[in-house]
Amino acid sequence: MRTFVSPLNLLLVLTVLLLPVILAVKQEDFKQCHQSSFCRRLRSIANKQENAASGTFNSPYTLLAPSTVEEGAWKWPVKSSLYPEIKFDLQIEVLAEGDGIVRIRIDETDSTTPFKRYNETARWALLETKPPLTTSASIKSSSDKSTIAYGPANSKLSLEIQHSPLKITQLRNGKPEIVFNERSLFHMEHFRIKDTEKAQDQLLSESEQVVLNGDQQDRSWFEESDIDAFQETWRKWTDSKPKGPEGFSLDLTFPGVKHVYGLPEHASPLSLPDTLGPNAHYSEPYRLFNVDIFEYLADSPMSLYGAIPLLHAHSADHSVGVLNLVASDTFVDVKHDQDGVRTHWVSESGILDLLLLPGPKPQQLFEQYSILTGPTPLPPQWSTAYHQCRWNYNDEDDVLEVDRKFDEADIPLDITWLDIEYAEEHRYFDWNHKFFPDPKRMIDAVASKGRKMVAIIDPHVKKTDSFRIYSDAKDLDVLIKKSDGNNFEGWCWTGSSVWVDFFNENAWSWWTKMFNFDIWKEATNALFIWNDMNEPSVFDGPEISMPRDNIHAGGWEHRDVHNINGMMFHNQTAHALIARENPAKRPFVLSRSFFAGSHRYGAIWTGDNLGTWDHLAGETAMLLSNNIAGMVFSGADVGGFFGNPTHELLVRWYQAGAFMPFFRAHAHIDTKRREPYLFEEPIRGYIRDIIRLRYQLLPVWYNAFHDSSLNGVPIMRPQYAVFPEDEQGFAIDDQYYVGGSGLLFKPVTKEGAESTEVYISDAQPYFNYFTHQLYPASAHQTLTLQTPLSTFPLLIQGGSIIPSRQRVRRSSPLMWQDPFTLTIATSKEGKASGQLYLDDGVGYGYTQGEYIWRSFDFNGKSLSSKSKSPSPTSSSSDTSVVEYDSENNNCAQAISHVKIEEITILGLSNKPKSIKINGEEPSWTFDNGSANSNSTKEGQSSKLIIKNPGVDVVSNWEILIN
Repeated sequence: MRTFVSPLNLLLVLTVLLLPVILAVKQEDFKQCHQSSFCRRLRSIANKQENAASGTFNSPYTLLAPSTVEEGAWKWPVKSSLYPEIKFDLQIEVLAEGDGIVRIRIDETDSTTPFKRYNETARWALLETKPPLTTSASIKSSSDKSTIAYGPANSKLSLEIQHSPLKITQLRNGKPEIVFNERSLFHMEHFRIKDTEKAQDQLLSESEQVVLNGDQQDRSWFEESDIDAFQETWRKWTDSKPKGPEGFSLDLTFPGVKHVYGLPEHASPLSLPDTLGPNAHYSEPYRLFNVDIFEYLADSPMSLYGAIPLLHAHSADHSVGVLNLVASDTFVDVKHDQDGVRTHWVSESGILDLLLLPGPKPQQLFEQYSILTGPTPLPPQWSTAYHQCRWNYNDEDDVLEVDRKFDEADIPLDITWLDIEYAEEHRYFDWNHKFFPDPKRMIDAVASKGRKMVAIIDPHVKKTDSFRIYSDAKDLDVLIKKSDGNNFEGWCWTGSSVWVDFFNENAWSWWTKMFNFDIWKEATNALFIWNDMNEPSVFDGPEISMPRDNIHAGGWEHRDVHNINGMMFHNQTAHALIARENPAKRPFVLSRSFFAGSHRYGAIWTGDNLGTWDHLAGETAMLLSNNIAGMVFSGADVGGFFGNPTHELLVRWYQAGAFMPFFRAHAHIDTKRREPYLFEEPIRGYIRDIIRLRYQLLPVWYNAFHDSSLNGVPIMRPQYAVFPEDEQGFAIDDQYYVGGSGLLFKPVTKEGAESTEVYISDAQPYFNYFTHQLYPASAHQTLTLQTPLSTFPLLIQGGSIIPSRQRVRRSSPLMWQDPFTLTIATSKEGKASGQLYLDDGVGYGYTQGEYIWRSFDFNGKSLSSKSKSPSPTSSSSDTSVVEYDSENNNCAQAISHVKIEEITILGLSNKPKSIKINGEEPSWTFDNGSANSNSTKEGQSSKLIIKNPGVDVVSNWEILIN
């Protein structure tokens, strides 16, 4: 641990020393629904509806005659019987792309107050704030109903809008799939001026209720509130609420489904359990409100670091999705009934901006979400390898020793990370020269082995005039303001701090310049960035965050944009890294906080987890939830951030981490050092082997990232997404497929486990990746695999071709000229297919066709390699559809000498009579084993091995197998 000399740093050291005592999650630091005024009053509507006699509880909202806004868009004035003088508008649009995506917006109009609702969430979350609309939708209206027909001709989609009371139903083939306001829970609070005289007379406790403006009409079912409606005090903080109550609620019903997924980020099962009713798993709704939470619970609906208001509903015959574009504090209740799943959403502020994704299968939901928010761009190839991090590597010698020790232990490494102690007094950008006297020398030493470094840049800026970042931001007037208009100040790692307002466009070009090598002179192009604490985390703020009445650019309150805040910081940092080089290189920026659309800017991780068995077991479901919501480049701190895991647990953490898209080991400053090379055998060997396996399979991971960059498909694919008709797999969230590779992985998460069960949906043979043991085709079977500490379940689905690079070097960039191995697991039909995507791994030449994309096909008689190109209908905005051209493709020419060094074919029924490549017979061997792909009993697979076939990765070729 460092020795600090200043009083401030001494205080921080004392704080750190107390961390093991004080950092256990304090649930009392974070609000529950009953402690938030908007949630109390809006959630209570559902209780009244539940208890009301049939036919007595109806929505107060009705529609007047529609008008056409433009082709594909219609508008209805909305009347509320609660306040007939208050005006709302409903606008419905049918998007041109996505096979029938519908957008529903409701906002208050013509308010007599100076207030307006926050309506810019789409600006930050979507690729286009106003996506193009279809020209083929049509509407039929009567006095009580309007029906819109839309989508492809074979989809038979329609939207039925009931005028009074308001209800909107999405149907396919006349069957309802999404119902808005089925339970009449939609309510949008209108702007009003506080009646100060009445307020002074209402000396009510937190639990007492008062009817807002309840003079002529009983509005209590929808308008009950408490004294906190216009000003709210929680613990020692007071929220001034200058606009008064502005929350809204909505109910969404999904008929005919039993499973809903999404709403990341929560430490909860993938298939979301109930928060209400007799089968409630939780007593609180799922909360979407980005917070800095220490040692979070392994199973809880509490807020975590990110918020994506996306939900999938799934059954064996259809899938649908909803994206609720709201960035304010939001609570969501889930309740499974016999006829479907009902959800209730309550948000503190904003407009209703709801997108209905029609599916009809998970694959289409991923593509539709990608059309709206964009796919994950290809990251730098090296960032998909192994990252080593700790709070903190103490100095330059420590960094270089870690780097050297990995080499001595023959363990590959691509990235070494620096936490907050690298910076003088936590002034990010300013190196502490006492411990890092020559940062460029250190970075260059690491980079000489093909490696990179990452340094943390947090959003809190030390408030001292001698710090250039603070003085610049103050002079530019781009700091977040308090409600009184003065710059907001709070406490974080730097001590007294301010925060840059990245909603202010004047901050953007300035922030980009901060990363210019002429300004940040002690950085190099081998240094990348980590954005932590960007929820934002404010140690002395309410819920360890920023007051909700703080002011951002445009006059918007922090309550309106809270969940977007971290994404704005992430976005600008990523763009700064792109701008710092010419030609531009792909950025790598890790963020802790995220929102819908954050995947466009880089990776995230699941925050301050614990090195415990229950946290290890829960990470898979969390990451699967992130993946189906577009946040595919995600991972968890391997080993757990807090605690000192046993050797067994640490090995199991590494096995799990090696199959996360983002693979990083990280640990708290008070934990014991646990770099892999520190352990004795066999533990060191187990960890070394799993890290090396990650490097061998990097082609599989890069294939998966490439597929995701085209159409938004998950990298970690849950069972229901791969087999959407197998109901037995819908709730499985402890195993998954790696992209479209056919690799099925399951982490071992039980202490002392010597065997592990894996569920198989399809009637295909599966092969043990390590031993080539064959498990015969049988749908809906559960395999029991032996899993001593040295191994874990990793299976190859029959019909798959797995590319790998078996020669592991010190870092992944050093492997670029190494040959490939193809492992072919034949299907029960004796066939298989796969792919290999390659580019330079760092630049943007691939957008101009500078890539190699090969499809491999085995039909039982021949194995062929052919060029592959993206579909012209791909949702990717940055990958060219230019087909591979060996004459004008610099990337292909650079690796034209790279060969396939070995081909292994598993499951053949008979030994080949001959094998020919361009008329020549290569060297090959065949082992009959005891089983093949048509076997009915388990056994060692037959194995054909073709050595040095002489074919390369850039050309078309065919191997004939007679």
